Amino acid sequence: MKRISTLIMVLVCAYASAQNIDDVLRYSTEDIIGTARFQSMGGAFGALGGDLSSLNINPAGSAVFNYSELSVTGTNYNRNNDALFGNSVRNTTLNSLDLNQVGGVLIFTSNNSPWKKIALAFNYDMVQNFDNEFFAAGNTGLGIDNYFLNFAQGEPLGPLRVQQGEYIEDAYLDIGSSLGFGAQQAFLGFQAGLIEPTVDDDSNTSYFSNAEYSSVNQEYLQSTSGYNSKFTLNFASQYEENLYVGASLNFHSVMYDRITFLDESGYDQDSPVQFTSFDNLLHTEGYGFSFSLGAIAKLNESVRVGGSYQSPTWYELTDDFSQRMNSSLAVSDINYIDFGIVNLYEDYRIKTPGKLTGSVAVVFGEDGLLSFDYGYQDMSQAELRPTSDPNFSSENDFIANTLGVVNTYRLGGEIRFDEISLRGGYRFESSPYENGDLVGDLNGFSGGIGYSFGGSRLDLAFSRTEQDVNAYFFDSGIDSTAMVNRINTNISLGYSFKF
Repeated sequence: MKRISTLIMVLVCAYASAQNIDDVLRYSTEDIIGTARFQSMGGAFGALGGDLSSLNINPAGSAVFNYSELSVTGTNYNRNNDALFGNSVRNTTLNSLDLNQVGGVLIFTSNNSPWKKIALAFNYDMVQNFDNEFFAAGNTGLGIDNYFLNFAQGEPLGPLRVQQGEYIEDAYLDIGSSLGFGAQQAFLGFQAGLIEPTVDDDSNTSYFSNAEYSSVNQEYLQSTSGYNSKFTLNFASQYEENLYVGASLNFHSVMYDRITFLDESGYDQDSPVQFTSFDNLLHTEGYGFSFSLGAIAKLNESVRVGGSYQSPTWYELTDDFSQRMNSSLAVSDINYIDFGIVNLYEDYRIKTPGKLTGSVAVVFGEDGLLSFDYGYQDMSQAELRPTSDPNFSSENDFIANTLGVVNTYRLGGEIRFDEISLRGGYRFESSPYENGDLVGDLNGFSGGIGYSFGGSRLDLAFSRTEQDVNAYFFDSGIDSTAMVNRINTNISLGYSFKF
């Protein structure tokens, strides 16, 4: 039989390998990206409208436009991460450039109806850019052998052996398909020589580690890439002089890749294991749908209030997962298990929680404005689906007991001097966890400048957010973590013109 060296895929029925609370959080949060003007004012547009990215906050905002308009925005993303692991802090920086917003609005006016204006809008926004990377290195008393022991205990030895005439990569895939992720990880640990059966018998279910150490040195690199984009179709209308109402349909597209590299050394001199490497690659893609409703009211010439409802987003996602491993005790064929050997999982769904936003703005005629938004989102209502799956059921209970309400505050202002506009903003978002030690609060500030050419406008924005995150090396098995201080800085340039 010819050995297969190209891509191999198999359907794995167990969901539990990759889908958990981290996936729910990843797709439940939308960043403040959008147009340059939107970013520079901290996204505080719920009572203002008149900006295509404001549709992400309040769909009534398109009816505030007085003229039809097109806009396009590009952003440079800078990621700066300081990772504390053991007693060592390592810094990683990453830059990426994207066209993050394209949209337009058509305005139709009427003098013979109380519905003074109708707006039809479309907008593409990258609501999340997943390009990121952090590196952690240091000493720890929790070696990677504990990861494999955690999965191996209770697993019979027989299936962890490569059978006569069987290739190791076939055995790896077959175990994942028939016995699930846990048994598959136990197989890897056994074939790599990290774990050993207490009794050399196929019915054995107890294992011990071949790694001897008081502490080990680990180097860990996690790199992510991809996006969550949103295409919005919007309808809004102005009633009489003081009321704007609107609705949007939102279509999401998701692409996410995460690759991790772990190298471990520093074992005791007489340890049977002297080095270990363990790498993982997760690829996710899918789509989602949501809708939103909103209204803006002018209380007088200066004061506006707004309210909006963002429905849950219903995602349909697919994961595939690959691994590779080696050690000083590994069997010679273990290199045939690599990133070309792919576990393909069944489709699954995520329902993110809905969101309510209340807004108020004060407009000082042609001289400028101040705007404030408050957002409420109960993250404990998020769900992995199908809920009938026992693994998802237990994880949903964990989500409900672990996550809480996210309170978001956004403040923005603009001062105008003839053709020039100066802008600034502030953003605060509370931790999604009841215990804020895992993920801290997010703080951000922004600023920008705009220049009007009459029928068109050029905008430049700078925004910076900072947040502390306790980043886990693995989704399950062991709880090795690095405390990562994330500083994200965006510089955006946008152009819009009326027609």
